Amino acid sequence: MSWSGLRSLIRFNFLITRFQELRMREVQHGSHTVASHGYTVARTHKHDWFILLLLVLMEIVLYIIDPFYRFVGKDMMTDLKYPLKNTTVPFWSVPIYAVVLPMLIFLVVYIRRRDVYDLHHSILGLLFSILVTAVITEAVKNAVGRPRPDFFWRCFPDGKDVYDTFGGVICHGDKNVVKEGHMSFPSGHTSWSFAGLGFLSLYLSGKIKAFDSTGHVAKLCIVFLPLLFASLVGISLVDDYWHHWQDVFAGGLLGLVVATICYLQFFPPPYHSEGWGPYAYFRTLEELRGTTQAPNAQTQLPEAQVENQGGQSYHGCMGLGLSRENHGSTLDDIETGRR
Repeated sequence: MSWSGLRSLIRFNFLITRFQELRMREVQHGSHTVASHGYTVARTHKHDWFILLLLVLMEIVLYIIDPFYRFVGKDMMTDLKYPLKNTTVPFWSVPIYAVVLPMLIFLVVYIRRRDVYDLHHSILGLLFSILVTAVITEAVKNAVGRPRPDFFWRCFPDGKDVYDTFGGVICHGDKNVVKEGHMSFPSGHTSWSFAGLGFLSLYLSGKIKAFDSTGHVAKLCIVFLPLLFASLVGISLVDDYWHHWQDVFAGGLLGLVVATICYLQFFPPPYHSEGWGPYAYFRTLEELRGTTQAPNAQTQLPEAQVENQGGQSYHGCMGLGLSRENHGSTLDDIETGRR
């Protein structure tokens, strides 16, 4: 090969390398924003959003229909005469701390990282966690029909109990109040709380790398804080005599299991080396490598020839031609999540 041809080939290889570096910097510095890629990402998951709408409809139907009115006899009233009172944590507040609060944290992370994949998948995973938990909880509530600890006062608000010939209750309280009295198992407050805050706990543990073997206990305190709040919500329901302890335990377990499954659908486990980002982010990197490996293969020069040009040496790192002197850490920074 002539000297002019060799120089042209080297220059072409340098341009390809520079192009790759710029592309990788775009990924690293947040080129995938809501404005640039939000519609594309949402369209890719349009079927998932459609399923979410179906889950909302299912939850509405399950909430409207009557539960199974389990037989409640006079001799069972001993454990069902607890006072009828309002809950310490009203139900309208559950979506605020279990849905809105995590979304605000997701938004803060997005402002910092400018990664629409992380924002979209965290919101989608959270909504799936909440709605799947809600549908399962409501379906089991209706199927079981377990009376609440305050069932007596729901059934007989005047304190005068009436029973049929079989010893079963004949309720004369408000129909909706009595209906609610047959929906004790499992606890909806608790399952929703653990579904939303459990997902948030997993999300935070991945973002702050709580399980990176460095032994920072302060990170665990951040991870456990949402779970502690969810646990206190469940305990308050037992204290308010709205649920038996078994209802709260089952609701918390259900919400946490569903949250874990939904989180792992979009993110690696928090203890994984790549647990700080969603799968889609790393797929983007792999696709970028795939598009740049082919030009590298076509323009690859013998190592000795490249090293002799201009005192600089170029090497391939996972299919990317990077300058050993100036750009050797670009891909490492991307893959470790550094900015």
